[in-house]
Amino acid sequence: MSPKPQVNEGIRPYEHVRKPPTRPVRPVRPAVQERGWLSSDHSAEPVLALLDGLGWAIVDTPGANLHCTSPDGRVYVGWLPEDPGSWHRGIVWRAQVRPTDAAAWTQEFGVHTPSEAVAGFLAALVANPTR
Repeated sequence: MSPKPQVNEGIRPYEHVRKPPTRPVRPVRPAVQERGWLSSDHSAEPVLALLDGLGWAIVDTPGANLHCTSPDGRVYVGWLPEDPGSWHRGIVWRAQVRPTDAAAWTQEFGVHTPSEAVAGFLAALVANPTR
């Protein structure tokens, strides 16, 4: 009596799986561009242009600090290059948010954070005002 045939007898493993075509792997390299914005130039202009365009109140102090408030008063942004307490902690930007239905929170950015990055953060923050 011959042994009972196995269910997979005669089938080579993975014979039904297609092999991908062989191509050399090439890493994706973005075009080289000027990336000067990746380092801070200690200018508030990108953030101020954004907030001014959104109708925020912007007040400057004699000490060269700037205080910005959203039209609804729930978001404050401060540029504090001359504030001794902020400078001591290594920050120049402070964003304070007071949601109507949650606890208030603060985000601070250091002296080496590009203003373009802060502007990007703020643009994302205000992109959906109903949340």
